[in-house]
Amino acid sequence: MRLRKQMPIRNRVALAVATFLALLPTAWASPKFKVLHRFYAGKNNNGGVYAPLTLGAKGKLYGTTWGGGVYANGTLFELVPTVSGNWRIKVLHSFDPSIDGDSPSGALLLDGDATLYGTTSAGGEHGGTVFEMTRTSGGWTFEVIDSYGSRGGVVLDKAGNLYGNIGPGDYDYNGAVTELVYSSGVWTQSYLYSFCAKSGCPDGAIPVSGVIFDAAGNLYGTTEYGGMGQLGGLGGGTAYQLKRKSDGTWEHSVLHNFPAFQGDGFHLLEGLVLDKSGNLYGATIQGGSTGCGMLFKLTHTTNGWKESVVHDFTQPTSGCGPSVLTFDQAGNLYGTAGGGTGQCEAGCGVAFKLTPGSGGKWNYSVLHHFTGNDGAYPDAGVILDKKGNLYGTTELGGGGHSVGVVFEITP
Repeated sequence: MRLRKQMPIRNRVALAVATFLALLPTAWASPKFKVLHRFYAGKNNNGGVYAPLTLGAKGKLYGTTWGGGVYANGTLFELVPTVSGNWRIKVLHSFDPSIDGDSPSGALLLDGDATLYGTTSAGGEHGGTVFEMTRTSGGWTFEVIDSYGSRGGVVLDKAGNLYGNIGPGDYDYNGAVTELVYSSGVWTQSYLYSFCAKSGCPDGAIPVSGVIFDAAGNLYGTTEYGGMGQLGGLGGGTAYQLKRKSDGTWEHSVLHNFPAFQGDGFHLLEGLVLDKSGNLYGATIQGGSTGCGMLFKLTHTTNGWKESVVHDFTQPTSGCGPSVLTFDQAGNLYGTAGGGTGQCEAGCGVAFKLTPGSGGKWNYSVLHHFTGNDGAYPDAGVILDKKGNLYGTTELGGGGHSVGVVFEITP
C-alpha cells in the first residue's frame, strides 16, 4: 500500500509522553539572550515563525511568518539593526493565497544581496509555490517561479539552478526531489527522483525538509516516512543520497533506514548538515531511549554509511524533539528543541550546543531555557554570524499578545 498525501507538522506527542520521567538537573551555560523583535497578533507582521532566519549584508535578517500580512496568510520580513542597538522590521511582502501561495516555510535562500528565493507549503495553483524576490531601485518585486511548493526551501547550484523537495512526485503524492532550471526568462521544473517508487515505499516517502549539496555536487536529504526500518507500518524515514552521474542523470540510494536498532530515532522533519570531513548529521523528533528523539551522525565507510548516536534526549527538561542543526567554524553543533521548562505545557523549549570531545563523544549543554515570556517552541533552529552570535525564532510566546519572537544569543 502506498502512502497518501500529508502535511506533517512537528509531532509534540513525544514531549507529553516524556514529561512523567524522573528528571535529573543538567548544568547549562548562561550566555547573553536578547529578544530582537516580538510579533503581535492583529498586526500586519503577525507571527507564527516556523522557518529559520537568513543572514544578509550589514547584519540584516530575513524570515517569514505563517500568519499576518494584508491577507492574513503570511509575510516575508526584513529585520535591520540600528545604531541605537534596536532592530527595525519591514514587511517586504504579504502572501495572497490565491496567487502567491500561503504558509511560507523553509529557510529563505539569499543569492548575493539582491535576490531571495523561498517556498510556500499551501495556496497557489497546486498547493504551494516557489517564489523569487528581487531588490530593485524601487524596492522589492515578487514573482512565483513554480506552481508547486515545499516545506523545505531550496538550494542553489553553481550554475544558478534551484533544487528542493518540490511537488507531489510521480507516485501518489509521496514527494520528489526537483530541479528548477532558468533559461530564456523561464523556469522549467523536472523531477530528479520521485519517492515511493515501489510498494511499501522502501526508498522513503514524504520528504518535508530541504536538501544540501556536497563538494562533488551530490544531494542529500531525509524523508519523514518510508524506508525499511524496524518501525513497521508507514516506516520511520530515511536519509538518502542523490548522486550526480556523468550522463546527467541522478542515482538514488538510502544511506540509513530509521530506526535500525533499539533506541534509534525515527521520523525526520529536518534535513542534514555536513561537516568538513563529509560526515552527515541530523535529528529525529521521536525515538531514542525515551521517545524524545536523538541527534545522529552518518559516516561513510568502505562498507557503506554507518550511523552513530551524537546525543540521546533522555531528560525532557533539557530538550525533547530536536530541530535542524548548525555548525560553527570550530566544529561545534547548535540547535533548538522542545521540552525544557517555563510556563508552557511540557516545556517552552531550549537552545543547545554540542561540543566534540574525546573518543567521538559530544558534550551537550543548554544555552537557553525559554520561559514563554521570551518566546516558546523554537522549532526552526538557529543560524550564526561571523562573530559566533546565534539568531533564531519561536513559533509562539513573547509575553502579552505576542505570537513568537526573533532572538539573539551571544556566547
